[in-house]
Amino acid sequence: MTEIKIKELFEHIPEPLKPLLNEVEEIWTVLPRLQGFLKSLIKPGFHGIKIGEVYLDPDVYVGKNTIIEHGAMIKGPAYIGANCQIRQGAYLRGNTYIDDHSIIGHAVEVKNSVIMTKTHCGHFNYVGDSLLGSRVNLGAGAILANLRFDHKTIKINSLDTGLSKFGALLGDGCQLGSNTVLNPGTIFKKNLNYSGKPLKSGVYDQTSLQKAIK
Repeated sequence: MTEIKIKELFEHIPEPLKPLLNEVEEIWTVLPRLQGFLKSLIKPGFHGIKIGEVYLDPDVYVGKNTIIEHGAMIKGPAYIGANCQIRQGAYLRGNTYIDDHSIIGHAVEVKNSVIMTKTHCGHFNYVGDSLLGSRVNLGAGAILANLRFDHKTIKINSLDTGLSKFGALLGDGCQLGSNTVLNPGTIFKKNLNYSGKPLKSGVYDQTSLQKAIK
C-alpha cells in the first residue's frame, strides 16, 4: 500500500505549514513546491541571538530567542522558528523550514526540507529533500540519503514518485540510532524507532518494520 494519510505521519501541523500540507494526496509532492512556498511565507527578519560570526542570506527569517552559533551558514529561502538552536558549523543550504524549539547541531546539513516542532538533528546528520515531524530525533551520524546511485527516479512500493531527489518522511516521534542510513524514499509512520542496516524504500509501520529487520 502506497497511499498514506497526513494523520498517519503528523498529528499537529504547525500553522505556517498548513497551506503547504493540507489537502495533499501524495505527501512527497510538497518537496518541489517548497521553495515557492517559502518565498511567499518569509518576511525576512532576525529576532534571535548570534554568537560569533554567522552567515545569513537576505531571504531568511529567524524567530525570537533562537540561538545561532559561530560558523553556521544559512542560505535562503529559510524559515527558522522561535527558541531553536542552530549550532556551530551547521549548514542550511536553502529551501528549509524549521519550526519552534528544534535543534540543528554541529556539522548538520539540511537542504530542501521541513523540520517540525521540537525535532533534534544533533550531530553530523544529513537531511536532504525530507520531511520530519515533531519530536523526531536523529542520532549522531544518522543520514537521510536522497539520491539513487543510478540517478533514476525514486519509487515507493513500485509507485514512481517522479522525483530524482527524495530522502525520507519521518512521522512524529520517530527516532533513528547513531550512524543509521535510510535509503531514498523511506517513509516511517509515527513513533517508530530504528537503528540498523539501510532499509528498502517504502512505507513502514510497526509491523512492517519488524518484518523488515528480521
